[in-house]
Amino acid sequence: MIKFFLMVNKQGQTRLSRYYEHVEIHKRTMLEAEVIKNCLSRSKDQCSFIEYKDFKLVYRQYAALFVVVGINETENEMAVYELIHNFVEVLDKYFSRVSELDIMFNLDRVHVILDEMVLNGCIVETNRNRILAPLFVLDKVAEN
Repeated sequence: MIKFFLMVNKQGQTRLSRYYEHVEIHKRTMLEAEVIKNCLSRSKDQCSFIEYKDFKLVYRQYAALFVVVGINETENEMAVYELIHNFVEVLDKYFSRVSELDIMFNLDRVHVILDEMVLNGCIVETNRNRILAPLFVLDKVAEN
């Protein structure tokens, strides 16, 4: 099961966070700081899976952004690694070459995409067209 989903820039600033288990706000900031430090300090040659406390971290870097997912011991790391890639591909398709600014200024749209893909910490959808369908409907409504 997925515990949390983060998008972080190289400076360590969180651009997106979604928690699937209750974590108090002050503990979230400490957790994010430690997780970010662990992921940013690793070289590109090192594995993208880290055992951290009572869960695993799966991360992937795209240009200046890191996507970090915290999972429990039973979740398949490769499936989550592919989920991260699929998530970024969906963002690329919707924003046509997604950037950090797209995420910052369209955070609601990014959350809709993530919510279409992950529900209560479980991966529920991977098809790009089905993931983007609600957003295209929202865009059409907004035009009218």
